[in-house]
Amino acid sequence: MDYGERSLIVHEQLRGKIGVTSKLPIETQDDLSVAYTPGVAAPCEEIAKNPHRARDLTLKRNAVAVVSDGSAVLGLGNIGPLAAIPVMEGKAVLFKEYANIDAWPICVDTQDTEEIITTVRAIAPVFGGVNLEDIAAPRCFEVEDRLQDLGIPVFHDDQHGTAIVLLAAMLNAAKVVGKDPADLKIVINGAGAAGTAIAKLLQCIDQDPTVCTPVKDVIVCDSKGAIHRGRDDLNPQKQELLKFSNRTDRAGTLQEVLEGMDVFVGVSKGNLLDRTDIERMANDAIILAMANPIPEIMPDEAKAGGAAVVGTGRSDFPNQVNNVLAFPGIFRGALDAQAARITPKMKIAAAHALAEAVENISADRILPTPLNSSIAPRVARAVAAAAEKEA
Repeated sequence: MDYGERSLIVHEQLRGKIGVTSKLPIETQDDLSVAYTPGVAAPCEEIAKNPHRARDLTLKRNAVAVVSDGSAVLGLGNIGPLAAIPVMEGKAVLFKEYANIDAWPICVDTQDTEEIITTVRAIAPVFGGVNLEDIAAPRCFEVEDRLQDLGIPVFHDDQHGTAIVLLAAMLNAAKVVGKDPADLKIVINGAGAAGTAIAKLLQCIDQDPTVCTPVKDVIVCDSKGAIHRGRDDLNPQKQELLKFSNRTDRAGTLQEVLEGMDVFVGVSKGNLLDRTDIERMANDAIILAMANPIPEIMPDEAKAGGAAVVGTGRSDFPNQVNNVLAFPGIFRGALDAQAARITPKMKIAAAHALAEAVENISADRILPTPLNSSIAPRVARAVAAAAEKEA
């Protein structure tokens, strides 16, 4: 029986993966009077006088909304809000298991940017943070950007969670091959949510999390090849990428621009490369091919082409680049610090904490295992410390 069949059985047996558990048992009339009327009027009045007290007197301080419109769910595409529920429930489970955060799936029946923004604003009073999930580009960029004034962290995990784990992986991979991270020349294939966020965060790859130093060069490719200044078919998001990528303005196909590059990052689709493409790259190339379920190139093929370090998005190969290494700790730290947003310095601090958590770094060990329960607290401490420095 494969994982899909097993998952169907489990979901049907459990009727979903999460529920609500009361912290306050109701066993007596006094219990009822404290939990509900008349006693509950006192915290209501306290919050009405001082709204900040909601963090102390309600679930808000430890609650996260996992919001999706179902438009870009895993590798399944635009399957809609109902079909997205199992994934958002799964995300809520991971929040609870790794960071003891109470998260709720909020799958909205609209793919209109304005309606999504309005909905999140309307439900924000209940929550201490918002995790945007599986919302297609370019809509995801505008939704996240325009919600940064809510006073609570709003974080699109498909962008930044992926970028943070990728940065951690790259820092350790650079150690394995003996290269300075700031000197790396990188090709990213995929100009959607993850690819854009990775390109941005790689401008802050310096080992000191308080300093933002760009890598030597990043070239972002889409289905037509390198994104360069001579193209007249670029949407505003891709034009924005050129402010900090492809400094030498290289044109060409993905295969052509790989010539002499140190790192390939794939957030696109499977089976795009073969060993001859890796042979074009610099010696001791780093390959982080994250398309699921089939990577852009399989690890054995990449190594046959001369790759020194290979990571994928899959759990059955070494070096799995998995967002669960990042988002629980990031939100835990942000909630604990009562941060109003998740800043670039907080993201970089998370990446460095994640990289430093790996003992005995090797070509097959550049990231911790996602099942390591010590990772989220470690990331949380780094994120909270960064937030407090910026406060």
